[in-house]
Amino acid sequence: MSDDPVWAAYGSPAGAAPAPRGAPDDPTPPAGPPGVDPTPTPVGGVRVLRPGRWRRRVLAGAVTAVLLGIGYVAVTWYQVWSTGRSDQARPVDAIVVLGAAQYDGRPSPQLQARLDHVVELWERGLAPAVVVTGGKQPGDRFTEAEASAEYLAARGVPREAMLAEDTSHNSYDSLVGVSDLLPEGAGVLLVSDPFHSLRIRLIAEELGMDAYVSPTRTSPLHGGAERARELKEAAGVALGRIIGFRRLLEITG
Repeated sequence: MSDDPVWAAYGSPAGAAPAPRGAPDDPTPPAGPPGVDPTPTPVGGVRVLRPGRWRRRVLAGAVTAVLLGIGYVAVTWYQVWSTGRSDQARPVDAIVVLGAAQYDGRPSPQLQARLDHVVELWERGLAPAVVVTGGKQPGDRFTEAEASAEYLAARGVPREAMLAEDTSHNSYDSLVGVSDLLPEGAGVLLVSDPFHSLRIRLIAEELGMDAYVSPTRTSPLHGGAERARELKEAAGVALGRIIGFRRLLEITG
C-alpha cells in the first residue's frame, strides 16, 4: 500500500526493516576507516592507488630487484667456479701467463704454480710463443715478466719464443699489452689461478682476442682463501659484464 498518503508523508510503517546500508537504492558508500575515502578518486580518467597499496607495490618491486641481483651474482659465482675447473687447452698463437708477485727475481709460490703449468703446455707443443706479463712495484729490481722469463728459460722454454709485457700492474692492462704484442684476433691460452680464469678470458675477449683458459692445478690458494677470491671475482665479473671491464678498472682503480 505504498500509495497511502500517511506512509508517504511520514516514511515506512512501524516495524518495517530499514533498507540495508549500501543497497543499490542507497547512495551512501560503505563506511571505511575514519578520514579515508574508500573510493579511489579518478584523476584524468586514471585510478589513483591508495597509499597503502602503492607502498606495497614499491616494496614488492624492491624485494624482487634485490632477489634478482643476488641470483645474478650467484650464477656468476658458479661460472667463476666452473671455469676455474675447466681446461680449454688447445693449439693457439700464444700461451699467456698472468703475472703475480716476485721476490727479487724469484717467482712467488703463486706465480711459480702458473709458470710450472706453462712449461707443461709448452712441452705439449700447443703454441709457438709464450707471453710473460707484469711490471714491478716501487723498489723492486725485477719485473714480474723478467722473473717469469728467467724461470721458464731455466726449464727449457727458448728465450726467442718469449714475448714480454713488463709495464702493467693489473690484469686488464696486462692483457691490453698482450693484445698490442700479438696480431689482431690472435688465439691465446691464458694461464692463471682458477678463480682468476673467467675474468681474464672475458677481458681478453673484450679486447678482441680469441681466448681460452688453462688454469694451474697447483695454486697455493685453497679453502677459505680460494672461496673469498671466487666471491670477489664474481662481484667484479658481474659488474664488468654490465659496464665493461675498462670502466670497472676506472671505478675500482
